[in-house]
Amino acid sequence: MCNTKGDSTDSDIIASGRSLMRVLNVAEKNDAARTIAELLSQGSYRRREGLSKFNKIYEFQYNLLGQQCQMVMTSVSGHLLNLEFIGAYRKWGACDPLALFDAPVAKACGEDYMPIKKTLEREVRQANVLVVWTDCDREGENIGYEIIEVCKAVKPNLRVYRAKFSEITAQSVQRACRSLEDPDKRVSDAVDVRQELDLRIGAAFTRFQTLRLQGVFPAVLGEKLISYGSCQFPTLGFVVERYKAIQSFIPESFWKLKVVHNYQEKMVEFVWKRGRLFDQLACQVLHDVCSENPQATVVDVKTKPKNKWRPLPLDTVELEKLASRKLRINAKETMRIAERLYTKGYISYPRTETNIFPKELNLVPLVQMQMQDPQWGGFAQRVLDGGPNPRQGKKSDKAHPPIHPTKYAPNLDGNERRIYEFIVRHFLACLSQDALGQETTVEIVVADERFTAHGLVILARNYLDVYPYETWSGKELPLYETGQQFLPTSIDMVDGETSPPPLLTEADLIALMEKHGIGTDATHAEHIETIKSRLYVGLQGDKRFVPGELGMGLVDGYDSMGFQMSKPHLRAELEADLKLICEGRKDPKEVLASQVHKYKQVFIEAIRQAQKLDEALAHFFGEAQQVEANIGTMGYEAPVSIMKCPKCNMGDIIIRQARNDEGKVYLSCMSYPDCRAAVWFPREVVEVKTVQETCPVCAGNPKLLQFRFKPGSFAPLYPDEYIACVGGCDRSFLDALNISPLSAMPSGPRQDGNLTQRSIDSGYGSTRTSHHTQDATSSSSFSVPSNPPLRRGNNASMRQDGDFARRTPSTSRNVRPAAQNDTGHANSVVCHCNEDALLLTVRKEGPNKGRQFYKCAKPQGSGCNFFLWADEATGVQSPGFPPDPGDDGWLYKRRVPTKGGNFILAPSPGKSNVVSSNGLMRHLSHLEAGEEAEEEAEEVVVEVEVEVGVRVGVGVGVERESVELVVNLDTQREPAHQPRKMEIHGDHWIPGMYLMAIHFLPCWVIPSLPFVYHRNKFRPINLKSFE
Repeated sequence: MCNTKGDSTDSDIIASGRSLMRVLNVAEKNDAARTIAELLSQGSYRRREGLSKFNKIYEFQYNLLGQQCQMVMTSVSGHLLNLEFIGAYRKWGACDPLALFDAPVAKACGEDYMPIKKTLEREVRQANVLVVWTDCDREGENIGYEIIEVCKAVKPNLRVYRAKFSEITAQSVQRACRSLEDPDKRVSDAVDVRQELDLRIGAAFTRFQTLRLQGVFPAVLGEKLISYGSCQFPTLGFVVERYKAIQSFIPESFWKLKVVHNYQEKMVEFVWKRGRLFDQLACQVLHDVCSENPQATVVDVKTKPKNKWRPLPLDTVELEKLASRKLRINAKETMRIAERLYTKGYISYPRTETNIFPKELNLVPLVQMQMQDPQWGGFAQRVLDGGPNPRQGKKSDKAHPPIHPTKYAPNLDGNERRIYEFIVRHFLACLSQDALGQETTVEIVVADERFTAHGLVILARNYLDVYPYETWSGKELPLYETGQQFLPTSIDMVDGETSPPPLLTEADLIALMEKHGIGTDATHAEHIETIKSRLYVGLQGDKRFVPGELGMGLVDGYDSMGFQMSKPHLRAELEADLKLICEGRKDPKEVLASQVHKYKQVFIEAIRQAQKLDEALAHFFGEAQQVEANIGTMGYEAPVSIMKCPKCNMGDIIIRQARNDEGKVYLSCMSYPDCRAAVWFPREVVEVKTVQETCPVCAGNPKLLQFRFKPGSFAPLYPDEYIACVGGCDRSFLDALNISPLSAMPSGPRQDGNLTQRSIDSGYGSTRTSHHTQDATSSSSFSVPSNPPLRRGNNASMRQDGDFARRTPSTSRNVRPAAQNDTGHANSVVCHCNEDALLLTVRKEGPNKGRQFYKCAKPQGSGCNFFLWADEATGVQSPGFPPDPGDDGWLYKRRVPTKGGNFILAPSPGKSNVVSSNGLMRHLSHLEAGEEAEEEAEEVVVEVEVEVGVRVGVGVGVERESVELVVNLDTQREPAHQPRKMEIHGDHWIPGMYLMAIHFLPCWVIPSLPFVYHRNKFRPINLKSFE
C-alpha cells in the first residue's frame, strides 16, 4: 500500500477512534462516480453539490477492509492538470521556437477545472484516506497522480490507494475494494514523458510552420494555424503516401484465358492457373492452341472441410475498425459512445489491447444476461448449451479483458443501440463455433493448359447466425470425376488492366497506425480527427481519405529536406520506449532527453532548409513571398537569450521593455511570473542589445550587452555606447549603473537614486541603502567595510584612521610577488579579495582562444568575480599614495606642467570645505586657453593629472586619472570667499566616494574635498563628517 506514515496495517488505517474513518474516493468522470457509489451503497447514497456543477459528491457508508467507513465519492473530468510552458514561453512572439525544446514546463490547473480542484482540496481536509478510481490505463494512472498531487498538497500525510477494475459492475467494484493497490508511478511517468514530448515538439514545429508560412503565403495562410504533432504527421503521411501511389500508378494491360462449361444445369467457370500474361501475342498463341484442341480432361477432384473462423474477442482497435466498416460510424463517435456505455455499466472498459479472455473470468453469467433478448436470446441459449468456447487471440495488456457486455440494455436507441448490439453479437459469436463447410476443387487440362474451378457447400453456419456483419455464400459444383472428358462451352481470351490501390478508409488508416505503432488504441481517433480539422485531409463521398493541398505541401516540403517526418519510425520508437518505461525497464528521464535531442536536431535542420518548405507549398499556393533571412526563418525576430536564469535555472534571461513605464529597460526571466528574477537598468539606459560574444569568465557564459546611454549620462566613466558584461565580472560597470550582477538577480526593480553598499562578506548582497540629497553639508549615512577590497593591480596597504580606511603608500611602485600560476610564472595581479589572482588560458573555441586572463583563485562561489585580460595588465603598477600628515588632512605636493600653468595638489587648512551644489557640472563648453593663462579670462580649461585618494565606503583603491579641470576666474573677488565651478572628466570613475585635494596657483584655492560620484553626478560631502 502507498503508506506515507508509520507501519500501520490496513485495518489500522481505517480505524480513527470512535468516529468513522473518512475515505475520499475520486473517479475519472461523474457518471463513473455515480455508478460506483450506487453499486457500493446499493442505491442508498446521499448526493450533495460540489464546487463544480458537473461533478457531484456522493456519500454513503461502506465496510472497507473490515472497518465501517464514511465514503465520499466525487470525480474529476479527465485530466485535472495541464502541462504547459511557464512565463513568456507561452506567448508565440516571446521566444525563438527552438528554445521550446529546453524551456521550463509545469503542470497547472486551468480556470475551467479550478472548481474541481477546490472541491478536492476542501474534501480531503476531512479525509484520512484517498482511493483513486480513475480508468485503469496509462492516462487514468496519470490522472490519478494529478489527483494525488492536489490532495497531498493539502494533506501531505494522506494515505493513497488505487482501485483496479475493468468494468463498473457490483462484482468488479467490490472486488476492487477488497484488493486495493499502490498507484503505479512508472505508468504515470510514461504519460508525463509523452505529454512533455508532444508539448515541446508540437509547439516548436507549430509555431515555426505557422509564423513562417503565414508570412510567406499571407493571402492563403495569413490567418491559419498550421499545427504539427509527432503522431498526426505520420498519420497524414499514410494518407499522402497512398494518394501519391495512386497518382503515380501506371496501369498495364494484361490478358488471360477463361474456360466455361455448362453442366447439369450449372455454369462452371474454370480459372487459368497461369493467372494472367502481360504479353498479348503470347496469350493469343496459347488461346489459339487451346481453341484448335479444345477437349478438356478432368485430372483432379478434391474435397476438403472448409471453416470460416469466428471473430476474436474484441479489442479497441477492432471495435474502431469494424464500427467504421460495418456500421459507418467513425472512430471518434464510436469511442465516445463506448465510453458512455462503460460509465453506465453496460459494457467493460472500452480501451484495451487484449483479445484473450482470462481464465478467471466467468463468461456464463454474461451470456445468461442476454438470453432475454428477442433477437439474439435464442442464440445465447445455444452458446450455453454447448458451453462458452471463446476463440483466443495473442494480445494482452494485462490490465483489461476484451470488450464485452456486462449488463443487458433493452432501452437504448440510436447509435448507442447499434454499438451495444454490435458488441453483444460479437461477444456471442466469438464464444460460439466456427462456420463449417466443404470445399470442392476440380482441375482440368486443355491443350496442356491447366484450369481450376472451386465450389463450396456450407454444412453449419454456427456463429454466422448471430453475426450478420459477415457473409459466407456457398457455390455448388456439379459432380465431376477424375478422367472425365468434355468439350467446354467456350474458351475465351479476356483482356484487363491493372488498377491502383484504393484510397484509405478510416479502418485502413487505423490498421496502418496500429501496425506501425503510431499512437495507441486510445488516441487513434483523436489523431485522425486532428488532421481532418486542420484540413490536411478530407473525406470523399465514399468516406475515403484524400490529402488537402496544405497537407501535401507540408509532407513534400519536409521530405525534400531529407527527413522522414511523415514516416512512422521516430514516433514508433517513442511508443516502444513508453512501454519499457511502464515495465520499469527504461529510465523516463533518459527517454525524454534522447527523444528531445532527436527532434531538436531535426528542427534545427528544418530551420536551415526552410526555403524548401516554401517551395513545396508554392506548387499549390502560388509564388512565395520573400522574407528576410534573419526574420523569415522564425516569422519574427525573437528575443535572444542572454543566459539561463541563475535563480530558477529554468527560464532564459532576456531584455524587456517595461509596458507601464515607457523607456524603462530591464532584464528578466522568461519564466515570469513563476520566476520574478529581474535586473532594472536606470533611466539613463536608452537601449540594450545583445552581441554575439559571450563572457568566458562568468558562470553560464552570458552574452555581452551593448548599451546606449542618454548623451553624457555616464561620462567620464563610459561613452554613450558601451559593450559590457553584467554577469558579475565587471563590478565597476555594475556599480556605475547601481545594479546587481546576473549571478545574484533580485526579484524586482530597484529604486532610482539609491546607492547600495555591499560588504565583502556578502559579495553582492545589499546591506544598507543611502538616499543622498543635494545638501553638500549633510552627513553621510552609508557604512564603510572594515576590510575593503583592492582594485585589480593595486598593492597599497591599509590602515584605519577615524571611521574610514586610509591607504598608505607601499615601499615600491612594483606589485608584490604572487603565487605560481598554471603556467609556472609568478603573478603580478591581485583580485578584489586582496589575494593573488590566478592566470589562466582560454581554451574554448572562439575569438579569444589562447588568450590569457586573471581571475580569483578561490573556488567558485567563495571568491570574488575578479577578471582581467593578461595583455591588458601589462605594466600594471600601483601609484603611491600621499603620506598621512595627521589631523590636518592630506599633504601631497606635486608640480604638473599644463597648458595654463603649474598646479600643485595640496591641502588647504582653514579654508571652507563647501562647494556650491552646482559646483561640479558636466559637459560644459570648454574655452581652451593658450600657452599662458590670462588672469583676466573668465574661464580657463587646463589638463591636470590628479591622484584620486580613498574611495570612501567601497574602498576600490587609488587610480591615476587624466582629467580636465575647469575653473572660473574672477579677479574682482577674493577666491576664499567665492564658490568656483569645476568639471572633471575621466574614463574609469566608479560610483562611490573619493577624496581629492586640488590647489590652483597662483591665486585660486580649492580646498581638500571628498566627493560622491553617483548617477553621473559629483556631489561634495562635508569632510568633517568623516573625521
